[in-house]
Amino acid sequence: MKTAIYNGKLITPAEVLENKVLVLENDRIIDILAEDVIDLGQYDEKIDAHGRYVCPGFIDTHSDKIEQIIQPRPTSVMDFEMGLKEIERQLINQGITTIYHSISLYQDDYFGASELRYKKNVLKLAELINNIHERHHLIHHRLHLRIEIDNLEAFDIVSKMLREKTVHEISFMDHTPGQGQYRNIETYRKTITAYHGETVTTLGFEGVLEHHKNKRTLSFEQLHELAELARANGIPAASHDDDTAAKLQVNKELGVAISEFPITIDVARQAQQLGLATVVGAPNILLGGSHTGNLSAAEAVKEGCADILCSDYYPAAMLHSIFIMHKQHGVPLPEIVNKLTLNPARAMCIDNDYGSLAVGKKADLLIIKILDGYPVITHALVDGKVISQLEYRV
Repeated sequence: MKTAIYNGKLITPAEVLENKVLVLENDRIIDILAEDVIDLGQYDEKIDAHGRYVCPGFIDTHSDKIEQIIQPRPTSVMDFEMGLKEIERQLINQGITTIYHSISLYQDDYFGASELRYKKNVLKLAELINNIHERHHLIHHRLHLRIEIDNLEAFDIVSKMLREKTVHEISFMDHTPGQGQYRNIETYRKTITAYHGETVTTLGFEGVLEHHKNKRTLSFEQLHELAELARANGIPAASHDDDTAAKLQVNKELGVAISEFPITIDVARQAQQLGLATVVGAPNILLGGSHTGNLSAAEAVKEGCADILCSDYYPAAMLHSIFIMHKQHGVPLPEIVNKLTLNPARAMCIDNDYGSLAVGKKADLLIIKILDGYPVITHALVDGKVISQLEYRV
């Protein structure tokens, strides 16, 4: 089946094209043609974009949202597959067509108790994410496994999952207070206190600090082995909350290719110089800065040291961040859209099929309207099929 999307502003990696028709055949883009040289009558389906923007679907490399959907309250755990089906209905209308669900393997409950962080449920969700595509679904689901380095059990768990290819991205995390995201001890105290973890209540804050001084962590050799195993299976490895050039160098030696949430502009620049793709959170742009007082994502984008925008904990932020950066900060649309599409596709090693409006790519597409000053998704296509269509009314 051939489809023509016409009367739109096509956001390609380098420019915004007008008076062009995006031609699809089944699940692929097969051409971009001038509107005045084609006969729309020859197409099986025609989509009038009404002068709106047309861009690739967003690829979200780091999203915690699934935890909130499956476990909306500490004692309320919903059916896992129902959770995936509920969240994808939200995500598609926020422009996310490929999602890397970020699930953490923590050793403790300092950041709150979550059923999804227990081994049995991590494995259960991984299996579900991998086989959901064999049943009815809307978008592409992937698993981003976050490994807290003081979880010694994680080595065997992750090794097995990498060999079985039930994980699609891994990242190494170190939430030890006094470095990384929690260089400021007071920020760490406020954060873990707010989660009301049982261990924090039992040990007290000073006891938590003492625990961190004496804890064991996975060795460099173990982390390197995991990163190498990931690389051998075409799975990217990331670091988390890099705060020094020395840490970046260690992560580079480990085999990490992505630096998530670098703490400062200088560290972000240094990460790029080492060949690491840098990831910042889109909610940071909406809030005007980091919720923990670290790097400003908007500043990083303007300075050219943020390669990728992810949703982190607020999926709607991806769409809105594009137009905030364009309208308020003057960033060209192709440049900022690439940070949600082509750049993450490259980092996830899926850019042969996804991430740009280009001949041969998969037809995961969005049509975006500016309504009352805010961007909204009016059409979302996955594999060339219209998955969602919305028209607002007054």
